[in-house]
Parts: sequence; structure tokens; C-alpha cells
Amino acid sequence: MPLDDAYANAAYIEGAETYPPKWAAAASAFRQGLGPRAELGLSYGPSDRQVFDFFNVEGVSRGTLIFVHGGYWKAFDHSYWSHLAAGAMASGWSVALPGYDLCPQVRISEITRQIAMAVTKIADRSVDPIVLAGHSAGGHLVSRMMDPLVLPEPVRRRIERVAPISPVADLAPLLETSMNEILNLDADEVTAESVTNMAPPQEALVKIWVGGDERPVFLEQADAQAKAWGVGQVIVPGKHHFDVIEALEEPESDLVRFLTRQ
Repeated sequence: MPLDDAYANAAYIEGAETYPPKWAAAASAFRQGLGPRAELGLSYGPSDRQVFDFFNVEGVSRGTLIFVHGGYWKAFDHSYWSHLAAGAMASGWSVALPGYDLCPQVRISEITRQIAMAVTKIADRSVDPIVLAGHSAGGHLVSRMMDPLVLPEPVRRRIERVAPISPVADLAPLLETSMNEILNLDADEVTAESVTNMAPPQEALVKIWVGGDERPVFLEQADAQAKAWGVGQVIVPGKHHFDVIEALEEPESDLVRFLTRQ
């Protein structure tokens, strides 16, 4: 398909095959280090993948960061990314990581509904502020939470900040990739689910992150969302699609400082 190469990340990242096992190992070690402060596999919906992990900070929490993983809506689960909670937790924030069903078992629009269910369930745990971050497809999903038709208004109004990281904001190009044999996108769903078609959010502060060494289409996607929403973006020099998320591990990174209001 014409755009297969444009959206191929791993082919242009040295040692790409080493990243998933490194993520899984780091995530496992992080969970083990938390001990009983890690609540794992909490259900928010009927399927086995509709669960979230919740990591409690020591002492009084300043709020909850919800991180939604990527994988083009068709790969991975929330367990690969536990270690990305480190930066926010060091800043006094609890962290929740929801999973979701994958394409082709469900459509992207259904995944949006599942994440809305997860965010609502997580919000029910406290009255604290909520901030959202998501990577790649997860960047799309956290952005969709700003749609007034997606989340209950009382939950949406508690979301103070949103950081889409390397988001896929305009789904139309994916119609011209082989991935669509799995995603099953059609024109109607592209229109409904593309973040670039949404009205800019009024309540939350949004800033978009993208790596300077990412594939050109991801720089274009980030710029398209920033312009459509009238929000800022940060292009991180020297970072590609797989390592741009590492900033979430560092409490003093610009990304974590933005999310935790430092």
C-alpha cells in the first residue's frame, strides 16, 4: 500500500527489536518494586483486556496520571509500560495504566469507548485532579477523551492537562496502509475518530510531544493536531518514536513537569 513505509517506525529505528523486551523487563521490575502499592488487573469492563493497573504514591496523592499505551490499536497491552509511571510518582502523583481490546476484534471507535469507561472508573477512585498522557495510538485515545460526547461532563472537567505523545491525529492516511486490513477503518469512522476534526477542548491545557527523529508523518500528525486545536507542541531533538516516551520516567523532564504542574 502507498503509505506502508511512511508509517513504519521499527524499520527506521536501530535495534528496534530490542525495545519490547526491554520495556517488559523494566515494567515488571518497577511493579515488583512497588509491592502492595501496585494494584494490578482492576476490571473496568467485561473482557479480559478491559483492566487497569493502579500505582499508589506514598502519602497523600496530588492527583492521578492516566497513561494510555500505543501499538496502532492492534498490539501490546498496558503491562509493558509500568516503568513510565516513575516520573509522575516521584512528583507525588498516582498513576493508572488501562488496557483495552485490540483490532480486529474491535473497531477503533469501540476502543475509544473502552478508554472512556476506564477513565471514568479510575476517576471514581478519588476527587483528585486527573491528567492524561498517551503514546502514538494512545495519543489519539487520550485526545478523544476531550470530546464532550465521549466522557461524562463531570469526569471530563476534572482533566486538567493532556499530553498526546507522537499522536495519530488524522486517521485518513491509514486507509492507504496494509494495517487497515486489521483496523477496518472506513470513511465514516475516519471522520468520527480523527482528532483533527474535533473542536478544540476548552477545559484542559494540552501540549503535544513528538521526537525530532521520528518518521516525517508523525511530525506532520503532531503539527496537524497542534494547528487544529490551537495548542503548543514540543519537538524533542534526537528522539525517535520508541524512546520519546522515556521522558515519563524522569521527574525533572519537561514532559513530567508539564503534566504535574511543576
